[in-house]
Amino acid sequence: MLTLFAVLLATAVPRVPAVEQRTPPVPTALPSPERRQQLLFEAARLGRTDMIDPLLKAGADINAYDDRGFTPLILAAYNGQLATVEALINKGADACRPDRDQGNTAQMGVAFKGEDGIAARLLKAGCDVNARNKAGQTALMMASLFNRQAQVNILLAAGADRSIQDAAGRSASSVAADQGNSAMAGKVQQH
Repeated sequence: MLTLFAVLLATAVPRVPAVEQRTPPVPTALPSPERRQQLLFEAARLGRTDMIDPLLKAGADINAYDDRGFTPLILAAYNGQLATVEALINKGADACRPDRDQGNTAQMGVAFKGEDGIAARLLKAGCDVNARNKAGQTALMMASLFNRQAQVNILLAAGADRSIQDAAGRSASSVAADQGNSAMAGKVQQH
């Protein structure tokens, strides 16, 4: 009788399986190509120079445009990330490539923002100091418009042409004068 009871008990109580040895899953795939590209744009904007090389090795395009039409280099320059600008140029970024929609270059962006160290580095990259956007504006016009004294000096020393006029017929001097900045207008005119 005891044997029958033991058999019934053994079949009625579920067996607890032995503890399985589980290893954590190993990620086998990289983020999607779109996500890798997005991460490169963010790394450039935030100055995460340490992420540039791994993202490029993973297939991100150093000269691609983001949704707003900016390259990683333009984003780094506009956000004041000198070390990142340097790293991107060293990895082959086109320092002269304008944005997709307005035709503004990184040089124009830093003239507007007043990023003097980046402006000097971009000029070393060999870009045309007189490059024009789709409205015919130059970096010198932008620096004059926003009263960026050091930028104006850097650009003029690099050979910026103060006589260039934009599509509306304004020069760097007249842009400054239109802003009520007669000192800047005179400086650009006399240089």
